[in-house]
Amino acid sequence: MVRRLAFAVPGDLATPTGGYGYDRHMIAELQKLGWQVDVVGLGDGFPRPSAAQKRFAGDALAGVPGDHPVIIDGLALGVLPEAAAAVRSKRALVALVHHPLALETGLSAGDANAMRDSERAALSAANAVIVTSAPTARLLVKDYGVPEKLITVARPGTVRSSAERSDRDGVIRLLSVGALVHRKGYDVLIAALATLANLPWRLTIAGDRTRNPAVAARLEADIARQRLDDRVQVLGAVSEERLNALYDDVDLFVLASRFEGYGMAYAEALAHGLPVIGTSGGATPETVPTDAGILVAPEDVAGLAEALRRLITQRSEREHMAAAARTAAAALPTWQDSVKRFAAAIEAVV
Repeated sequence: MVRRLAFAVPGDLATPTGGYGYDRHMIAELQKLGWQVDVVGLGDGFPRPSAAQKRFAGDALAGVPGDHPVIIDGLALGVLPEAAAAVRSKRALVALVHHPLALETGLSAGDANAMRDSERAALSAANAVIVTSAPTARLLVKDYGVPEKLITVARPGTVRSSAERSDRDGVIRLLSVGALVHRKGYDVLIAALATLANLPWRLTIAGDRTRNPAVAARLEADIARQRLDDRVQVLGAVSEERLNALYDDVDLFVLASRFEGYGMAYAEALAHGLPVIGTSGGATPETVPTDAGILVAPEDVAGLAEALRRLITQRSEREHMAAAARTAAAALPTWQDSVKRFAAAIEAVV
């Protein structure tokens, strides 16, 4: 018997972000397990769709043939409570939550409350909820009223690297990965690095520029104002192959996120044997072991600068943390591990 499901995603599934990457990997791995996966496009504009975009998404979900389960990515689900209820009335609905929409930084209090109310209503229609980290699961139980028994944690998988690094020109190469949005804290990172102009470092940023053009423009302005144009390279979105090459070609990973529902980029850095500098926002402390990195409070420019100074100037500490990262990587799930939990959540409601 063929197992079949619909996987509904907003926007372009090929978008090079952690959330879309998770969706692509799960679709591919489910297909390897024998599932027929029908990808349903919900259109653009999420998580702030217009009324017309909401209608398009609702019609797309209503048009899914058969009675097989529907998985809806949380970037859209949270603002489609009516459509979620309509799906639930006909078939099993599985919600996939990368991180709650109300926790996107930069929202006004009113917008955050509206997002929270909408997502709470949408989640109440779900037969099962899949999340990417235990902290997100706890948030949904505490703040969204989701019964714990409905939640499955399926952490993102990683692909481990055995690349060897060697000293080159004495310049410490830093990498930061994530869409250019306020939550990723690039403004904090540039402010911290501006205080370390006397040290030998170069930074590469890989992340989609189109998600928030205002944030992307501010980043470019911050780099220019701090006179770091010759030391900071902003690549924009890159392919998965190019990203893996970047991880293998640097000495240190740094990301100043204000909040992470899991932090796929942190996990990928560990899988590539990189010491990590990040923040304690969201699930990151459960992703990055204390001996493999340094975590500071979100928006702590001075603390971030001090952590960068330590690892840029102290080779022995970098090497110690790199070894710990390789050890931690062995305990991270592969995509094959993750899809088993993902598939079990679906099978439980079929």
